[in-house]
Amino acid sequence: MTRRERGSGGRGEGGGEGRSGGKSGGQSRSKSGGKSGGKANSRKHSYPRAARISETVREVVAEELVRIDDDRLAFVTVTSIDVDSEMNRGIVYFDSLQGEEGDKQILEALNENRKRLQSAIATQIHARRTPILEFRPDDGIRAAARIDEVLRNDPMRTRNLDSE
Repeated sequence: MTRRERGSGGRGEGGGEGRSGGKSGGQSRSKSGGKSGGKANSRKHSYPRAARISETVREVVAEELVRIDDDRLAFVTVTSIDVDSEMNRGIVYFDSLQGEEGDKQILEALNENRKRLQSAIATQIHARRTPILEFRPDDGIRAAARIDEVLRNDPMRTRNLDSE
């Protein structure tokens, strides 16, 4: 706001507009608000930064696993990745059609390709750090499959379905 605008605001012509957010006040706020607008936009995400990073890293790792020519990784699915907030470590949870029998071979193949996966993360996610990856079978998926199998084989449930 210039001296002239401040002076005219105090004389009664458009009295409070200059100081209480009229045109000139709104314009000066929008200029400074433009800088903080980026921060406000980043707060509009419905889930925290760590979750967004974890999901992006999961997509990168899944895409890179498709590119790796290793038969042991043919039917591996990356179910989730937990990346800590400092991006130091990332735990990659996976599942496969081979089940628990194939875990040893899959873990061996994933550990052999760890550097390649971390390199892909570094090139696709422009961050200061790349998490060191650790691989674990997703026990949650397997527990859910066991529960589903138990429910399907439950004699009480099959009797109830037959009577309906």
